[in-house]
Amino acid sequence: MNITLKQKNLADGRISLFIEYYKGSSTNVQGKRIHLRDFEYLKLYLHPDPKTPNEKKENKETMVLVESILAIKKAEYVQGRYDLKDTVKSKRTFLTYFEELTDEKRLQDSSNNYGNWFSTLQHLKKIVSKNMTFDEIDERFVKKVHRYFEKDALTKSEIPLSQNSKYSYFNKFKAALRSAFDNGYLTINYASKIKSFEQAESQREYLIFDELQRLAKAECKYPVLKKAFLFSCLSGLRWSDINTLIWKEVRDEGDVSRVNFRQEKTDGVEYLYISKQARDLLGERQDSQERVFKGLKYGMIQY
Repeated sequence: MNITLKQKNLADGRISLFIEYYKGSSTNVQGKRIHLRDFEYLKLYLHPDPKTPNEKKENKETMVLVESILAIKKAEYVQGRYDLKDTVKSKRTFLTYFEELTDEKRLQDSSNNYGNWFSTLQHLKKIVSKNMTFDEIDERFVKKVHRYFEKDALTKSEIPLSQNSKYSYFNKFKAALRSAFDNGYLTINYASKIKSFEQAESQREYLIFDELQRLAKAECKYPVLKKAFLFSCLSGLRWSDINTLIWKEVRDEGDVSRVNFRQEKTDGVEYLYISKQARDLLGERQDSQERVFKGLKYGMIQY
């Protein structure tokens, strides 16, 4: 591909500067040769016949700028053509990039997806130097992270991670590598170089009535967490649906109450009648757009 600077005379007398990307030619079905070109207009202009010192100065400065832009465009093409690293992006630190992705998840949703990203970040901080750049990432580093989650990573209670936690956390790490590759921070997709952990079959645990009664009487560091947990037990709603529940979705119709909500996991509208005991847990009605369980966060843990 040829990348060249071109000029075009405008009706107002100015000279418009643009870059032409010439990609060769082809022949159409009628046998006519078609030249393949793209154009990028720089919105930079020259005086056609500079007379004053100021016009001459402006033309000179504009040409210096345009030549610099042209050089950058050619360098970008060469980097892509020969699979060269973007030297600016490759010097960014990996942990900073992962933190930005984690923050994006926080803004995008309120489900446990963000919680898993956040937990993965805390683990990575234990084994990845805060100064490590993308330029230093290689297969050995990826295998080191895999080995950490497989053998060394512990929960807050100092016990080994479950199989599903290993699966989830390492997949978040791989997702970050894929994102970095897609955005030009890496020239190799290291996420494809190593297999993920196998996902274990989930085993659901259920509370018997006496256990639930004891929990209802127990002290809790976070009252809103206890209230949300008991409401989940009485209603059967998922964490994600409880966490996003707002007062507009709670309907009181005489002695009967129901919850109208859009299920986050399936995006389907659900209508759920709840018991008086479950309704009492919610307390007094607040503003229609306010969260019912205000202050509830995924990272809350009761010890």
